[in-house]
Amino acid sequence: MEEQTTATPLNSRHRDLKALMAPFGGWDMPIQYEGIIAEHAWCRQKAALFDICHMGEFIFQGDFEAGGLEDVFTFSVKTIPVGRSRYGFLLNDQGGIIDDLIVFRLAEDKVMVVVNAATAANDFAVIIQRLRGGSFTNITDQTGKLDIQGPLAREVMLAAFGEQIATIPYFKFITMNILGVEAIVSRTGYTGELGYEIFIPADKVCQLWDLLLQDERVKPAGLGARDVLRLEVGYSLYGSDIDESTTPLETGLEAFVNFDKSFVGKQALLRQKEQGLTRKKVAFEVSSRRSPRHHYEICFAGERVGDVTSGVYSPMLGGGIGIGFVKPDLAVIGTPLTIRHERISMEAVVCELPFYRDGSLRS
Repeated sequence: MEEQTTATPLNSRHRDLKALMAPFGGWDMPIQYEGIIAEHAWCRQKAALFDICHMGEFIFQGDFEAGGLEDVFTFSVKTIPVGRSRYGFLLNDQGGIIDDLIVFRLAEDKVMVVVNAATAANDFAVIIQRLRGGSFTNITDQTGKLDIQGPLAREVMLAAFGEQIATIPYFKFITMNILGVEAIVSRTGYTGELGYEIFIPADKVCQLWDLLLQDERVKPAGLGARDVLRLEVGYSLYGSDIDESTTPLETGLEAFVNFDKSFVGKQALLRQKEQGLTRKKVAFEVSSRRSPRHHYEICFAGERVGDVTSGVYSPMLGGGIGIGFVKPDLAVIGTPLTIRHERISMEAVVCELPFYRDGSLRS
């Protein structure tokens, strides 16, 4: 039975460009246009345009503390300055990650919460159940989102929308007029390159897509290239590297957990800290051009010690890279591993993240 999917407003544009389409998080999404390697290279060298309309967006308005929002996430909402954003987690009672997300502080009493596509409906239900007041609305259907990423992204955006763009530092955003409507332009992304995320009313997103692609420095890129780009810089993918069975401590993301505040799942994480981890995220490089894949076995001294959660061929490193989970004593830099699947076997070594460090992210 074919998976039921939702189309983004740009679906016809992707099909006109002969994109390879596939289901992702309940959406019909472009995997590639001219090819994953070519699109990856364009993003690392010039500027790639991604359709990210599948992400979920919610608006909370009200008193963050009295309304209960301050206790919902692993970070403080009230201390985010207006015009800035913060990354962190929505956890369950066991400390497992319901979702990773970003909160944008739009005003003193207003934020936008941006969540992953596949978890959006559940996220909204969980958050609203935890709130005690305020207004909480789901604006996903009304919101379009494009990401332009790459070392030339700023030049492209300046040419299209003016000097305001040059003033946006990393993890800050501005609200500005684009195509006659109010849009949010954020200096964030998922590729390790300089880039911007643009939130605009859904009925304007096709016009914005067409406008940006008129610039010869810009080409469209699909989720295939995006997956390689994000893994090269060590970003986790929800549903593969993190989910409700993993905690921020196991995934090496404790930096995004503020233990000085209250949040759901805090006591479970404190217990895990006290008892010690039984597994830990590990990054590894393969000694060949072979690609480790999701669910491949991670072995040490002939024994299975874990599983790969993400793996690709990295054009920037010229070999296979991956991440997975192993016992903490094996997550030591330089530890030799073997990655196996049926008759496939590849030698690997534990390394530091990010794999690729030369991106234009903070340029």
